[in-house]
This record gives sequence, C-alpha cells and structure tokens, in this order.
Amino acid sequence: MSFQIAIDGPAGAGKSTIARKTASELGFLYIDTGAMYRALGLYILDRSIPLDDEAAIEASLPGADIQLTMENGEQHVLLNGCDVNGRIRTEEAGMAASKVSTYRAVRKKLVECQQKIAGSLDVIMDGRDIGTVVLKNAPLKIFLTASPHIRALRRKEDLALRGTAADLQEIEEDIRKRDEQDMNRAESPLRQAEDAVCIDSSDLTIDEVTDKILALVRERRGSAS
Repeated sequence: MSFQIAIDGPAGAGKSTIARKTASELGFLYIDTGAMYRALGLYILDRSIPLDDEAAIEASLPGADIQLTMENGEQHVLLNGCDVNGRIRTEEAGMAASKVSTYRAVRKKLVECQQKIAGSLDVIMDGRDIGTVVLKNAPLKIFLTASPHIRALRRKEDLALRGTAADLQEIEEDIRKRDEQDMNRAESPLRQAEDAVCIDSSDLTIDEVTDKILALVRERRGSAS
C-alpha cells in the first residue's frame, strides 16, 4: 500500500526544498505541484492571454501538456515537450500561477494529473491544497509556514543564486499579496487541514525541518503497521 505525504503552505515557506530532501531520504517520488501551476501560468503568459479572462484560459487548456521527468535525481518540468525549469521560477510566473490557480477548470486539469501520479506510488507532494483537496486521505499532512519577511529573504537569495537581482521590499509585498490571493480564492483556498501538523520554519534549518517530518513518517508508519 502506498504512503502519501502532503505538504501545504504559503509561497516561499520552503515546501519544495523540504519535500525534495525528504523524498530523497525516504526514496519517495517528489511531485512539485507548484511547478505544474507555474508551467501553466507560463503557458498562458506566452500566449498573451489576459490572466483575468477565465473563459479564454479554459478554452486554451487542451493545448497545454505538462509532464514531470527526473534527470540525475532532479525533477524537470516539461511544457509541451520543452524544459521550462528555469523560466517557471521568475516572480512573473509565480504571480501568474497564483492567479490562474483560482479557476476551477485549471485546478481540475492539474488535480486529476496529480492524483493519477500518486495513485500507486509512495509520494511526497507539496502545494496549496494537497492535504485539503488533492490527497485528502494522506496518512501524513504537513502545513509548512514561515514569516513573510523570512520568506522574502529566502526568495531573494534563491533569485541571486540564479543570477537575478531583486528588491527585498518588493518581494515581500508580492508574497503578502499572494498570501491574500491564495487564502481568499473561491476555489480550493490555502488553509491548514484539520489533521495537518503545523511546522513554522522561520527559525529552523532545512535539516531540522526534514528531521521533524522523518520522525512523523516513522511514527505514522509504525501506527499503521
């Protein structure tokens, strides 16, 4: 029987980094749902479709093929056969993803894809509504958060490593806007599942957060045996 770990939380909380490391430690498949939404947001931007034109976005969805592949232990996102790993990490792609993810047709398309992947494999999946919508029956749910300022600092450092200069205040403002948008959207808003364990990573290292999750996995697997 497969074991599923759902990690939810706001933008910049470190979900992808933690999920990737935990998956490596456990030998689980890591599914970065945020990257899938970013790829779809990029698809919409590339076609110059207004982000507030829900009907046009829905009509364009059949032309978007998003797949995940692993190369040398790293997940790559393919948009219609093209590797878009670099392009989806921009602030523009992130804001587009947050906007298009409010549309029911967009979420339906990607949720079905995510559930299919997780159907028969040990997986760790991160996003905004994994524990509340995508993997509602996951034996372990984590809500990972951190203060907006800490998340902005982390995002700035990440962008710097990619050679992109960014203003810290602008990043923090974008993060607060995305939090507001994600928590108040009509379709699958960001919220902590009732049975999720909340971990605030503001003052924790990546290893410390990972160790907390690994301990929870051992506990849940033990109780299930």
